[in-house]
Amino acid sequence: MRPMPMIAAVALLVSTSAAAVAANPTRIAETGAFLLGNAYRCGVADERVVRAGKVIRELIVAAADDAGEQTAAKSRFAEIFRESARAEGSGRMPVPPCRTVVAQFERLEQFHDQTGRR
Repeated sequence: MRPMPMIAAVALLVSTSAAAVAANPTRIAETGAFLLGNAYRCGVADERVVRAGKVIRELIVAAADDAGEQTAAKSRFAEIFRESARAEGSGRMPVPPCRTVVAQFERLEQFHDQTGRR
């Protein structure tokens, strides 16, 4: 999958709570992990990535129908995050430019801040 649609998907998923609840938890995990892994690769501070990871996990829990679905999505999140976070790339995933990644990451943070949740 191309990087811009994946990054845009994360932004879309978190931009409206109704869309996030109706979304597939595995898709949320994959797109969120891609964004966060690349943010880490691009030098975004660890505490910011961890805080955003908590938001993604909340979305996964909200979208999952049961504990098994949550576990599978969280496992997929870890796998994609590790691949995306590699500085040299994995060869299996695209490596988006850091300017784009950081901009999308900041949009995620702004959304979270606007909802009043910490």
